Amino acid sequence: MSKDIINGYVHVETHKGITTIEFFHPQSNSLPRRILSALAHEIHDAGLDPETRVIVLRSAGERAFCAGASFDELTQIQDEKAGFTFFSGFAEVINAIRKCPKLVIGRIQGKCVGGGVGLASAVDYAIALEGAEVKLSELAVGIGPFVVGPAVERKIGTSAFSQLAIDASMWRNAEWAKRKGLFAEVHPTAEGMDESIARLANQLAHSSPEAMRELKGIFWKGTEHWDELLSSRAEISGRLVLSSFTKEAIAKFKAKA
Repeated sequence: MSKDIINGYVHVETHKGITTIEFFHPQSNSLPRRILSALAHEIHDAGLDPETRVIVLRSAGERAFCAGASFDELTQIQDEKAGFTFFSGFAEVINAIRKCPKLVIGRIQGKCVGGGVGLASAVDYAIALEGAEVKLSELAVGIGPFVVGPAVERKIGTSAFSQLAIDASMWRNAEWAKRKGLFAEVHPTAEGMDESIARLANQLAHSSPEAMRELKGIFWKGTEHWDELLSSRAEISGRLVLSSFTKEAIAKFKAKA
């Protein structure tokens, strides 16, 4: 997909065994269904590409890694089927990362909200910047982190996940995220972050593909039922997004933006 600054894009580039998948949306890298579908597709294809040894997932810009679901698209959902279809997009991306036989490094250069926390949790190794705060904001708008919840809980544990899910208005800083295991590394500068990503990606690009594939299978053991689990979670979110509480909460949020 070409780089479309107005409508957002997913861009893929492979160099010396390292495939970089970059997404962008002008509204703080929020994710409409179209971009979610493209992300899942590109991650799947990179997993099958013999030229790809390791994947780097990143977003464009500096302030936000991913602001989660597109509120513009959420407000257009009129029935449960459309709601299910939208939230299934996040399920597809998480499952694409889960089933991808290549290790996925996440470049977390900015804030993560809702589904953005889910993406950061789903990657195999997240390297972040000090300003990369995290927040699961779903409950504040009457939904809940149902689809991304399994990925977040798997990475940071039930206690930390419940803290994020319950206090939906509170930001946790990058050091909190590192202590809980969400981020593997936190760097004070973008240069340091990118140097670490380049070092690790280059190292993995020269590692055994078979050994990495076996490791990935071990890391994700016990998640074989996630196709069904995340689909059922998307049904819950798709139903709740139709509530008057959610519609009013999203309208208030957009009015402030």
